[in-house]
Amino acid sequence: MKQVAVAELMRWYLDAGVDETIADIAVDRFAEIPAKPRAENSQPDPAPAPAPVSGSDAVQSPASSPLPVSVGAEEAMHDAVHLAASAKTLEQLCKSLDEFEGCPLKKTATNLVFLDGNPQARILLIGSPPGADEDLAGIPFAGKQGDLFDRMLGSIGLDRTKVLMSGVVFWRPPGNRSPTPTEISVCMPFVERLIEIIDPHVLVAVGESSARLLLARKQAIGRMRGRWHTYSLPGLPRPVDLLAMNGPRVLMNSPVQKREAWQDLLMLREKIKDIPPD
Repeated sequence: MKQVAVAELMRWYLDAGVDETIADIAVDRFAEIPAKPRAENSQPDPAPAPAPVSGSDAVQSPASSPLPVSVGAEEAMHDAVHLAASAKTLEQLCKSLDEFEGCPLKKTATNLVFLDGNPQARILLIGSPPGADEDLAGIPFAGKQGDLFDRMLGSIGLDRTKVLMSGVVFWRPPGNRSPTPTEISVCMPFVERLIEIIDPHVLVAVGESSARLLLARKQAIGRMRGRWHTYSLPGLPRPVDLLAMNGPRVLMNSPVQKREAWQDLLMLREKIKDIPPD
């Protein structure tokens, strides 16, 4: 068998997207979570009731249809809900995230990626899980993708002083893998509390993962973009207009979709004309 040089092997790993070494031996996280004992002759858990169907664009809080979490994550979910609900300001919410130890991603990430922009802004952008650039910078929409997104906002007269940016997950998944349902679920109480504290006039879901979570749908982004949705939470004084659009990561890999992104930006530009002055 032909020997493969170490440099060639490392290059192959990088091309495949492996850019971090977490441990020498793979860890089976599922084996760490003990199975919940079931009494003999007990009945199986009833299937969850289907979510009620309302208007085509009416969206209730995703908390009403949470993602499944493992038994070992129930305590973390409880802590997340409690910490998020107790925060009354952005500073308190950020402090709660610093203290929260229930998301496994925190142990491998370099930085917390929570907010950037103007805390007083009435336009809130919620993006996808952070990548390597965001992890190093500690802010959402960083690096080349952030530069592209800044230009996109600039094309309609916006910049980071006029919007507030966050994400659906606050720590980078190793190797940019997709976050697990548990990792997403323990972050969502903080996302929802952020929306309640900001009480935005306009909410923008940037990227497919963000749109799916905020709209509680499994559709592709192409089925959700191009129109306004109505988003509501119990802590909001009124429903919020939500727009879903492709994020800069997709646009860099598929420039043909920039035309649709421009159409969405034009919709956003028209909508923000209705924002009342402070």
